[in-house]
Amino acid sequence: MKQIHKFFGVILLGLLLACNGHKGTSEHSHDGGEAHSNSHSNIARNYFGAYDLEDENFGTKTKVTLTEDERIMVTNALPNHKTGAFPNQGNPNTISAQNNTYSFPLHPKYTGKATWSREPGVALNGIKFEPGTAEVVVCDTGENYRVEALQDVIDLGLDFNHAHVQPTGAYHYHGTPTSVINDFDNGEDMVHIGFAHDGFPMYYSKSGKYKPSYKALDGNREGEDCTYENPHQSMDLSVGGHHDGTFTSDFEYVEGSGDLDECNGITINDNYMYLVTSEFPYVGRCLMGEISGEQQGPPNGAQEQRPSIKDLMSQMDANKDGKLSKDEVKGPLSDQFSEIDTNKDGFISKEELEGGSTQGKQESQGRRLRGRRN
Repeated sequence: MKQIHKFFGVILLGLLLACNGHKGTSEHSHDGGEAHSNSHSNIARNYFGAYDLEDENFGTKTKVTLTEDERIMVTNALPNHKTGAFPNQGNPNTISAQNNTYSFPLHPKYTGKATWSREPGVALNGIKFEPGTAEVVVCDTGENYRVEALQDVIDLGLDFNHAHVQPTGAYHYHGTPTSVINDFDNGEDMVHIGFAHDGFPMYYSKSGKYKPSYKALDGNREGEDCTYENPHQSMDLSVGGHHDGTFTSDFEYVEGSGDLDECNGITINDNYMYLVTSEFPYVGRCLMGEISGEQQGPPNGAQEQRPSIKDLMSQMDANKDGKLSKDEVKGPLSDQFSEIDTNKDGFISKEELEGGSTQGKQESQGRRLRGRRN
């Protein structure tokens, strides 16, 4: 009998050692509690509280603390997962540590008014979401097309996480962050992957059951003798053909055509949230909650130039008459239409958009316009 007990004791000890052998070596803590192994997934962990996420393998250092009103994230913005090789043919930049501090409202307030945001949120690991690009195709006939990151015409060097690197060394996601989804999968359909800058959480649905409300435009694009240039290359492109998703302006928001709103948000069980989706806009380009200032980390200077007034006029001017009617600017811009339309002719001209207000108002108007098309 003693031999039998000894035999089963050896088996039990072996099983315990085997289970411990599968645990990862990096650790993080959350909710002010004990440290937890950062193994293959983060099942049953709650990232709505305070937490530390450190990974010696990748150099990741992200710390989140809570105050009475704010969620504070301090991060070096190094991803806690494998990435593609950088630099590469489409992206000549190298990933490097940043020094970012983000502040998210702990008690977000839904306004229902879409506000354009270049960096709508940050993943739980400290990597920012920046769905748009600074790449533009310019045509001699006057058309300008903003290039989408997820397309097959121009190689922007995205890796399997739909991410690449800015000249500053900042790694960032343009679409579904594959490794983040896998790492933070808690076994449910909805995977919590980040926070938007208005404080609302960001999720990914593994089943994809919540659909965006953006549709490709009918008809064909216009434009001749079109060129794409960056500091490393110049190429002639044909923009003719149907709206296939190569450019941001290929899509329009059609309210009610899907499950999600203009900012890729939805209310589930009385809780508002944003979804990152496999379909356009991938990551919402606007926010529906109350925000104060540009809570989006440090600016990136000339590398992330926003569309010019000329670009915006070209994208919004559906009938190509060189001015914008009130029907063409449905959305946030319509709230100040009469103010911008200084000659009261029922149209907004390029000159009125550029010179009809102070510089501060011009910036605000630019954001509203971009919120409609980006």
